[in-house]
Amino acid sequence: MKPFANEPTLELRRGPARESLLGALRELEPRLPLRVPILVGDDRGAHEGFESADPGAPSSVVATAGRATEVDADAAVQAALQAFPAWRDLGAERRADVLVRAADILRTRRLELAALQVRECAKPWPEADADVCEAIDFLEYYAREALRLSHGADLLQVPGERNSMHYEPRGVAAVISPWNFPLAIPTGMTAAGLAVGNSVVLKPAEQSPASAYVLVEALREAGVPPGAISLLPGFGEVGAALVRDPRVHVIAFTGSSAVGLEIVRASGETPESQNHVKRVVAEMGGKNAVIVDSDADLDEAVPAIVRSAFVYAGQKCSAASRVLAHKGIADALLERLAGAVEVLVVGQADDFATEVPPVIEREAQERVARYAELAAAEGRVVARQTQIPGDGWFCPPTLAADLPPDSAVVRDEIFGPLLSVEHVPSIAAALDALESSPFALTGGLFSRSPATVAEVARRAPVGNLYVNRHITGAMVGRQPFGGNRRSGIGSKAGGPDYLLQFVEPRVVTENTMRHGLVVE
Repeated sequence: MKPFANEPTLELRRGPARESLLGALRELEPRLPLRVPILVGDDRGAHEGFESADPGAPSSVVATAGRATEVDADAAVQAALQAFPAWRDLGAERRADVLVRAADILRTRRLELAALQVRECAKPWPEADADVCEAIDFLEYYAREALRLSHGADLLQVPGERNSMHYEPRGVAAVISPWNFPLAIPTGMTAAGLAVGNSVVLKPAEQSPASAYVLVEALREAGVPPGAISLLPGFGEVGAALVRDPRVHVIAFTGSSAVGLEIVRASGETPESQNHVKRVVAEMGGKNAVIVDSDADLDEAVPAIVRSAFVYAGQKCSAASRVLAHKGIADALLERLAGAVEVLVVGQADDFATEVPPVIEREAQERVARYAELAAAEGRVVARQTQIPGDGWFCPPTLAADLPPDSAVVRDEIFGPLLSVEHVPSIAAALDALESSPFALTGGLFSRSPATVAEVARRAPVGNLYVNRHITGAMVGRQPFGGNRRSGIGSKAGGPDYLLQFVEPRVVTENTMRHGLVVE
């Protein structure tokens, strides 16, 4: 198998690339709404129960999906248990071949899948295309990582003794995935579980069942046995049932801190009938800050901050929501950020000019609006883009400043196009502000001083620190992604340690000083 390389995104500055995506959208739209069934083993269940809609045109239904129940969750876990031994015993090489075939299937459908994200999650074209590429990357990368892991670990050897360590899959993995990366994140968590021999039950976000269905279709077509990958579209009660099930060994979750912490609490309950302790891998919320030093190049900082905060309407767990600006340049930075916010293009996701699409649903729109009102009441709104479409769940991109340190706007994860700027007297004060936050997912620094870069890298508690660039867009194999503190538990996705969370290490020590051999 050739070395891993990231799947290249399309060059959207080129007309043929743009036209190919628009053509895929034209082909997709007559097929809507798509029908997403409950898939448990060989059974195809209902494909009606709830709908996913286009956030830019809420009356337009993108998919109808079966609403899975706790009974379906029970059946899916049972099917996973039955399929587990055969999938485990298939071996790392054959499982890797299956994942690579699944990557090829996604690769051939990449235009269609990007178009689906534009409609189902209002993801702008560059983000949608990158999401599909990341899904392909996860399949390819984890296939290779599983092969590496299958060789075991090097241990110290001494005369008269042979020591070896190998890794075995844990059993059943429950994957609970979000809507903001509707293909990439469920692919990553699912591929990790499958690559090392676990069977997987996937419960996708209710806002994006169609994207998850395509993933399961591709995996089954590539050769994953039906029992080893089930699909449970539905709502929170289904995910909760999977978390509570004593037959589940690993829970992989990406979503809000509140739900993630509840999963951690529930998973810690170990009844007498459960002979294992559940492993939880959870990527949770972020309140990500960019530090701008007095010597920063503002020509570099301003577009990177705007991109980090407002692309995809700030609906990335890695998105910037705070700027900690040194007092020496804070006013100049604020003025330039305000100018940039006022010219952002807010529009429908299928328009290539769009920078800020609608948020995912009405509830999100109302939440962001409440925080914007609070920012105006407690501080001041420096800039607000008012040219927004009337239809859809749009939020005006907003820049705020002069907020008190204990403001909820500064403290809470908002998950929308709202950015606050705070004046700080020094880099040390900015780091103190970072260290006082319970979140530690991503962070950024703009500085020309190597000493400052080294100090921030040492003290910043974040899982991913980006220096003199935007803070979103981690690449598989290049920037393993994941947070610390209340932003996550477990090792980083897309990195060399991630698969270790889905296996059990086992050590065998053999006395090689035999006293004769058994004659067979």
